[in-house]
Amino acid sequence: MKFKTFIYLLFLLLSFSGISQTFSGIVLDAKTKIPIESAAIYFDNTTIGTTTDSEGKFSILYTDANQSGLVISYLGYQTETILDYRQKNNITVYLKQTNNVLDEVIVYADDGLTRRQKLRLFRKQFLGFSSFAKSCKILNEKDLILRYNRKKRQLTASAFSPIIIENKSLQYVVFFDIKQFEINFNYVEEINNVFEIKSVNFSGKSFYKNFDNFKENKAKRNREKAYKGSVLEFMRALYNEALEAKGYQIFSKRFKVNPWDYFKIQQISNTSSKRVLLDKPVNILYDKNYQTKIEFLEPAILIDEYGNYSDVTKVMFSGYLGNQRVGDLLPLDYGLQD
Repeated sequence: MKFKTFIYLLFLLLSFSGISQTFSGIVLDAKTKIPIESAAIYFDNTTIGTTTDSEGKFSILYTDANQSGLVISYLGYQTETILDYRQKNNITVYLKQTNNVLDEVIVYADDGLTRRQKLRLFRKQFLGFSSFAKSCKILNEKDLILRYNRKKRQLTASAFSPIIIENKSLQYVVFFDIKQFEINFNYVEEINNVFEIKSVNFSGKSFYKNFDNFKENKAKRNREKAYKGSVLEFMRALYNEALEAKGYQIFSKRFKVNPWDYFKIQQISNTSSKRVLLDKPVNILYDKNYQTKIEFLEPAILIDEYGNYSDVTKVMFSGYLGNQRVGDLLPLDYGLQD
């Protein structure tokens, strides 16, 4: 596929070393002040989470290196994210109920595409095209709000609640809270189901949970396969200046080049993070078959040893890495438990 894809995910700086600290709180209904039981509490895009008890209380461990937002979510309520939990503790979180009346009316509006057509497009561009993606199933499609704008030739998606994806290959249940999802088309023939895609943009918060009947050998094998050639592995290799050792070759104008003539790495004083500069786009070849173009929309990004980088909205992948979707992704604490 030749179209460009932006994947904007909130990335996590996570370390399993150092002193763990506990963050505690209570979750209440903003209007009634009644405790909310079983609200989801998790660090974005990881496997680290918990739920509130019958009194709305929770506690969760984190380390000094953790830079991810703490997400508080419950069906029928607006999601809250806490960024400054280091400066707070034993806080009270008031969740506001959502009003979905308007969306319930709009969702069935005649916009030129049937819901079946929109679901087919959404599934493919949200889950992906790989064997991992093909093993995925969305368990609550009824919660999806899909809208097509004929004038803009654009399909957008939102949802009343986090989308629940069952990934049989990777043995994860993924809870994905959509912040943005849009497909922009160059050309559309609605009747003949012809859709020429220009770009896909999506972002959101996610939490990963192992299957209840977790098959360890299958999961380990497939997760290792998904990790190889992923954005996460590439960023970790970039930090460690080990691109070629991990099988990544860099090309400029069809010529293989020394990666470090293009990627400039600078250690940031008193931190484990590095500043990475790239002044012009280059191409990445992985495993002699998979090609990607990478471009920084700003002169530099910050990256840490775990492969987390910012500002993620300023890094554009097209090609192989740009085509990776939710069905291919691993949590950002993958491989760090050991």
